[in-house]
Amino acid sequence: MKIKKWLFLFVAASALTISCTDQDDNLFSVSSDLEIQDFVWKGMNLWYFWQGEVADLADSKLDNSENYISFLSSYPNPANLFDHVLHPDDRFSVIVSDYEILQNSQQGNALSNGVDIRYIYLNSGSSEVIGYVRYIIPNSDADGKDIRRGDIVYAVNGQSLYYNSATDNNLDLLDPTSYTFNLADLTVNNGVRSITPNGRNIDLTKTALTENPILINSVINVGSKKVGYIMYNQFISNFDTQLNTVFADFQAQGVTDLVLDFRYNPGGFVSSAINLGSMVTGQFEGQLFTKFRYNAKIQPILTDEQENRYFRGSLSNGAAINSLGLSKVYVLTTGSTASASELVINSLEPYIDVVQVGTTTTGKNEASVSLYDSPSWTFGDEQLNPNHKWAMQPLISRLENSAGFSNYTNGLNPDIVLAEDLTNMGVLGDETEPLLAAALNNIAAAGRALNADPNKIVPIEAITDSKLQRITGNRMYIELNVGDSDDALRYHKLVLPQE
Repeated sequence: MKIKKWLFLFVAASALTISCTDQDDNLFSVSSDLEIQDFVWKGMNLWYFWQGEVADLADSKLDNSENYISFLSSYPNPANLFDHVLHPDDRFSVIVSDYEILQNSQQGNALSNGVDIRYIYLNSGSSEVIGYVRYIIPNSDADGKDIRRGDIVYAVNGQSLYYNSATDNNLDLLDPTSYTFNLADLTVNNGVRSITPNGRNIDLTKTALTENPILINSVINVGSKKVGYIMYNQFISNFDTQLNTVFADFQAQGVTDLVLDFRYNPGGFVSSAINLGSMVTGQFEGQLFTKFRYNAKIQPILTDEQENRYFRGSLSNGAAINSLGLSKVYVLTTGSTASASELVINSLEPYIDVVQVGTTTTGKNEASVSLYDSPSWTFGDEQLNPNHKWAMQPLISRLENSAGFSNYTNGLNPDIVLAEDLTNMGVLGDETEPLLAAALNNIAAAGRALNADPNKIVPIEAITDSKLQRITGNRMYIELNVGDSDDALRYHKLVLPQE
């Protein structure tokens, strides 16, 4: 891949200079054994949100070809170079050696046994780990087996789980395609948890699985009100039409109130978040939903269309969005609620009353993009480098709402605080399930908060969960839509980003 000292970015029909050096515009090439590192550096130099704050991503790296090549050579593993140029505040950028895994994960496709599970310390200060089952994915290997929400996993293949640090743990027991979960009963005495193996051992096998993000949808009668409830577990654009159908049913049944269950939703496509926000409302079509903030190279040359995203009246396929026109919505959240889920909450806040029930969210206010080794940085480019399958998913923008607010890196705090209780997980979608019951109580009580007993709440100190183990984790992503480009000159004709 060639490097040009004068780097141009073409936006729409205009050619705009992004950066240059005081040197001439001679081109230089890198050897084939450094082409991946070259791709990593150039992609991060152009797109990375914190590019201007990372010394080794400065444009001056290109001032001297020998120094640049020596710098790339010092990182034989491209992943180490990627890690080296990450900003300290970046918790979510990722690089992969096989872009097919990345693409499949973005569309909800992954190897899975169907157990959505979160791993926690048994007790604070202990390295002993247990997992608690959050839900079972329909039509998976686990579906129909003797494992369900609230079950406690204390061992895998008879080996107890532990976690001392990122480099000292045995969670790799979860990596194989097949293994056995060993279950236990959990008791809590004076805040101290203990487990007792119960003899239940569940054999599980991972298969290629596409998870429908719409796990549950129903309409619940609360007095004279009809409450729509939807548990939505990932923002996947392939399911936008199905999501719109759910809202058509809500319309037909005369839904007056709505509960969005995002407690296990790690994020996904910004376009799907905008669509969902438009389904909840409908009265704000054409008004600002969110604003993208890029690095100093890209931000100044953006058009309004590229910088801003607006409430919509139709999906990308032209189908009219089925909207409820609500002025209030309830959202169930936990520490697993991230990215595009938080975007919906933050973007609706300036327009309607958003009542958040549960615990504080993750705090991810940046969006990422898939970058491939091609002149246009996209997968569809005919000049995609055939020599490797590396791709990056770096954070490239920060999203703020119409009021200019984006400062929620510590998470969005709930209006009604209620943690999930390991001793009373309840049945998802059931009116008595604690978090949903809290929202329904608030609806029935005309806005009065649930008087929850804090002594019944068992704090959960989390390590990871099955969604975070996917390559996309809790990320929010957008797509590039690029036109023709000239590889020799490294021109990039970009329309940012495609929704």
